[in-house]
Amino acid sequence: MKFIKNHLMFILPLMAILLGIEFYFVFDRTTNSYEKGLKEGYSMLVVAQKPMELSVFQTLNGHISTSENIKREYIVFEVAKGISKSSGEEILAALPYFYNLGLDSYLHTSELEKIKKDLESDINIKKVETFGSSYNSNYRLFSFIKFILKVFIIFMAIVSLFLIIKQMEIWKYAHKERMQVMEIFGAPMMLRSGVLFRVAFVDAIFATILVSAIFFYTKFYWAAESGIDIMMQNKEALFKFTDIGILLGSSILIVIIAVYTVVFSNKGVQE
Repeated sequence: MKFIKNHLMFILPLMAILLGIEFYFVFDRTTNSYEKGLKEGYSMLVVAQKPMELSVFQTLNGHISTSENIKREYIVFEVAKGISKSSGEEILAALPYFYNLGLDSYLHTSELEKIKKDLESDINIKKVETFGSSYNSNYRLFSFIKFILKVFIIFMAIVSLFLIIKQMEIWKYAHKERMQVMEIFGAPMMLRSGVLFRVAFVDAIFATILVSAIFFYTKFYWAAESGIDIMMQNKEALFKFTDIGILLGSSILIVIIAVYTVVFSNKGVQE
């Protein structure tokens, strides 16, 4: 029972760190598709005195990716109802040109202001409307959620790492006699710490398998039955087989950090 408890005290904190890493990957991949939707759903309105091509807009600012000409005839049709055809033609001739501009990415609000200034620097452009209030609200909320998640994951990782190091110190104490004998015979530190590495590596592999299994189940079984649209629509983002390698590499790195932290914090096992 004590053997299982000792290993659980190492595996559970390590799993917490790996879960945090994988949650971040899942959140990042999921929000990338959400950002893409926000980007595609957003456009700024430009009023110009003369017709303008997309290449001209892109010369003014490289973040502009698309340009859609708003048909002036539709505007005249709504404005000129009930008046003569000649009056409608005069209104059409007097109207400026309207464009919806799309962006290449989901930008910070300060970048929107820069784009607006760049566009307004052209004497042919009369007005630029960025719809900044609604965009700013969405951007701030989205950025806040990402920030909170990162802070939580970092905090959880630090606490879990301290627990892992503490358990490593217990293992070091349990194997102190073997390490003392090896030190007396001049064994290098890597060799003396081999027993700690072996135990920790086995637990690291076990923790990686458990975390991978949780997300594997979530992707292929639970997500389809959850009824949560964002999970059902982004099943591929929930877990990728390449994540197993990342998780295993992260767990091994954590093991190396923990072992060396314990070994170098007190060189030589004390009597």
